[in-house]
Amino acid sequence: MISIQAPLHVAINVRDLARAEAFYGGLLGLNKVDRSLKFAGAWYQVNGFQLHLIVAKDWRASSHHPKWGRNAHVAFAIDDLEAAKAALMEAHCPVQISASGRAALFTQDPDGNIIELTQVV
Repeated sequence: MISIQAPLHVAINVRDLARAEAFYGGLLGLNKVDRSLKFAGAWYQVNGFQLHLIVAKDWRASSHHPKWGRNAHVAFAIDDLEAAKAALMEAHCPVQISASGRAALFTQDPDGNIIELTQVV
């Protein structure tokens, strides 16, 4: 059996790096970190975890299930769900409140990748 020690990163594709960086670094406030790779992309650090954005000009996210949480997504813990919802709506991002009844919502980045934000107190 393989013994997993900790999550390291998740990589997602984006079409427009500047637009994606405005969403992840600007709106979500993630901390961008240096990367030495030669292909187009950006890395963001969240505690011991990284989010890797990789440019793929023909990328098209697929959201097949109408409940966004049932599709592939990245989840982040937040401390204020209402403030996050207000910021997303002000930025004209789509928002879907979790149907589970917990304090969580789903949104989409500019390329349609689904992001979950869950309030953790």
